[in-house]
Amino acid sequence: MQLELLVAQPPPLRKDESGVVRIGKTRVRLETVINAFKAGASPEEILLKYPSLSLTDIYAVITYYLWHQDEVESYLQERQSIAQQVQQENEKRFNPDGVRLRLLSRRGG
Repeated sequence: MQLELLVAQPPPLRKDESGVVRIGKTRVRLETVINAFKAGASPEEILLKYPSLSLTDIYAVITYYLWHQDEVESYLQERQSIAQQVQQENEKRFNPDGVRLRLLSRRGG
């Protein structure tokens, strides 16, 4: 085998129209796989939970993360910040205080 013929494939990552990085042609987000990996899940365990992914893609994404950890962590922090902003906006628009009581009163219980 000639080593110079071996060419690494690019990671199966794509940005959707809203700027979310997804894996391959699936709707699974980059942060889903990376957070599972950081929580100790093996690629095989991640595959069991997200069967729309391929094992090869999961390994490629984890490898990409390990090679570009600072860049990926920056992206993850940005996504977390956006999620917190959305949550705060929703809480302002739809006050969560007393939701359970209001729902129970609607049921008559």
